[in-house]
Amino acid sequence: MILTEDEIRVLTGRRFRAAQARALRFMGIEHKIRPDGSIAVLRAHAEQVMGLQHTGRATVDVEPNWSAM
Repeated sequence: MILTEDEIRVLTGRRFRAAQARALRFMGIEHKIRPDGSIAVLRAHAEQVMGLQHTGRATVDVEPNWSAM
C-alpha cells in the first residue's frame, strides 16, 4: 500500500528526505510527510503517475438500449 524507504530512494534517486520530497513534487507524485519526517507515498498513486498501473477493467462503450424504447 505504501512505498518502502528503499523504493522511495530508488524512485527519486535521492538519499535525503528533503531531496526526495523535491523530486516527488517535480514528478507530480503526491506524498505526505509523517511526524517523524519520513515520507509516505501511496503505491497505487506512484504506479498511476508513472504509467504502470493496470486497472483490470476493459473499456466498454455505453449506449442506450434502443430496443427498450
